[in-house]
Amino acid sequence: MHDEEQEQYTNEEKVKFFCEFLKQRRNFFTAKRAKAKRNKPPTQAQQRKLYCNYLKNIEGYTLKQLKGFKFEVINDMFDKAFKRVNTFVNYKTELQEESSKKVEAEMAEESSSKRAGIELEQEAAKKKKIDDNQEEAEMKKHMEIVLDEEEVSVDAIPLATKPPVIVEYKIVKEGKMGYFQLIKAYGSSRRYSLMIQMLQNINKEDLETLWKLVKAKHGDTRQKEGYERVLWGDLKVMFKPDVESEVWRNLQGYKVTVWKLFSSCKVHFVRFQNMHIFMLAEKNYPLTPATITEMLNKKL
Repeated sequence: MHDEEQEQYTNEEKVKFFCEFLKQRRNFFTAKRAKAKRNKPPTQAQQRKLYCNYLKNIEGYTLKQLKGFKFEVINDMFDKAFKRVNTFVNYKTELQEESSKKVEAEMAEESSSKRAGIELEQEAAKKKKIDDNQEEAEMKKHMEIVLDEEEVSVDAIPLATKPPVIVEYKIVKEGKMGYFQLIKAYGSSRRYSLMIQMLQNINKEDLETLWKLVKAKHGDTRQKEGYERVLWGDLKVMFKPDVESEVWRNLQGYKVTVWKLFSSCKVHFVRFQNMHIFMLAEKNYPLTPATITEMLNKKL
């Protein structure tokens, strides 16, 4: 203030003006620091945490699964998931395109090798048909047809049941990523990176056939390898629930977060805070009263 302005105010008013000036100055620099902090690019650790939370909520991964991946792999997985969500492309499309390309390539190779054989077979069949017709005509000349007045009962022999849709499964690894590959009876195959994706695309018959294949391969022996252990463990809990198993004893201590039904194969999926289970809709499981109450109270 100039001298003439200072004379117009008392000391108390001058102090008030000075305090107001300091407050405005402090607010200005506080806002400036906050803006600089917001504009500061995130660290790699912050980005990794953000990407992992996104993949957990959108893709169904667990933090334990993502822990072993490098930042570059997490970044690629995030970009792929983010692009798919923002362009509204269903993840099933990529799997179907990949499967259809492989099937077309396999069919092209098989057709080229079988075409020559099929033509030879057709020629042989035509020649055999001509010979059979000539033989039949010759036999009719010497055969007398006798009608039987009594009815003849014939016991029908049922045809063999159709083969299962899934005839084989494999665990396929590409780098650090693993897939469940289901091979169909007519030669096509599809890959699934998660058990949840598999259950959305198979029916109850396929699921039972898959369990028979896994049980025939491993029996009740606990597997050590990652994807084999996951598949074997989920199916065994689903088809052979054991009240003495550690899985059911630990449920009471975990918080229920997700509960949904896969209608195609009639399987319930329940995710807890640190684990998950799959249950057949028509089968009883040793759930604790506390777990059932929590599921029903939350109306999941």
